[in-house]
Amino acid sequence: MTEFFAESVYFGAVISILAYALGNAIQKKWKFAIFNPLLIAIILVIAVLLVLGVEYEDYNRGADYITWFLTPATVCFAVPLYEQYERLKKNWRGLLVGSVAGVVACLLSILLLSVLFRLSHEQYVSLLPKSITTAIGIALSGELGGIPTLTVASIMVTGLFGNIVARGVCRLFRIKEPAAVGLAIGAASHAIGTVRAREIGEEEGAISGLAIVICGILTVIASLFFAGLY
Repeated sequence: MTEFFAESVYFGAVISILAYALGNAIQKKWKFAIFNPLLIAIILVIAVLLVLGVEYEDYNRGADYITWFLTPATVCFAVPLYEQYERLKKNWRGLLVGSVAGVVACLLSILLLSVLFRLSHEQYVSLLPKSITTAIGIALSGELGGIPTLTVASIMVTGLFGNIVARGVCRLFRIKEPAAVGLAIGAASHAIGTVRAREIGEEEGAISGLAIVICGILTVIASLFFAGLY
């Protein structure tokens, strides 16, 4: 039975979709932030692979098909951007300044933590793209000589954490302005966080989607400088 699953071309894709569907159903029923569909899917997939004894490489042979939709899905954020175009034009200065501040804060924190925990240069540059969308982060990590799998893991953890705590953090610090909420979520937790921003409101989702693009570009440029600092 284990060999059947390991050799199946579609096993990875099917188990991933089913796990996410179950996670989505759980969140709709209980509506707690911790019941994030993606987080539940990750836990379920890991559990299934351990129980069945399927190697990650065998699983990924089928699951890799899903990643083909990653870039098109990111591009789809252009729809809410278009819908909020006039509002975006009014706030472009604040969005640019906020995005620059977010990117610099992210890269500086990674630099300081890398020094504190004595990470290798390879590990350091792998973490630099942690707050941008996966499609850009993987390419940037490869260019900097990092470990793409480590980059993906850090991006996933960052996005999931942001998705789960975003609403609570905004309430804690009394951040109510839609543009500020969207910018903070998009700059800190990229596409996964933007899903939460879209749930909060249309404007928040649009601003968050724009922040993904701006912060992605700024991170690529700034990372070339920061990569040489450690």
